[in-house]
Amino acid sequence: MALRWYSTVIDCHDVAAQADWWAQTLGWKVAYADDDEVTLVPAHASVELVRATPWAQVPPGLVFVPVPEGKNVKNRLHIDLAPHLTDDRDALIAELLERGATRVDVGQDADEVTWDVLADPEGNEFCVLSSREV
Repeated sequence: MALRWYSTVIDCHDVAAQADWWAQTLGWKVAYADDDEVTLVPAHASVELVRATPWAQVPPGLVFVPVPEGKNVKNRLHIDLAPHLTDDRDALIAELLERGATRVDVGQDADEVTWDVLADPEGNEFCVLSSREV
């Protein structure tokens, strides 16, 4: 028996703004929204497609929920994003920075790593990896 990775939950202050930022970043769509929760799923996901997909192969979503406290320390879990080989990685990072991401130093040696560490507008770290074919 195995469990399915159903979703990743992101705590935040402004649920709608965070969900919108990540939807733009990933090209995903809102599957559910109210004042206390927004759920994002891949843009190609539809109820019909999900029902036709074997349970274990349905991709996870992102869920944004409000919390009163602020973020104080480095995330213990983060999302890795990767551009395709045909994408302009530097331009994608520049766009993220223009939309409110910030560069973060978590102790990485900039001369030896193949990823950039950024934080979303509420400070949650994520990495932009080197370009990949798959």
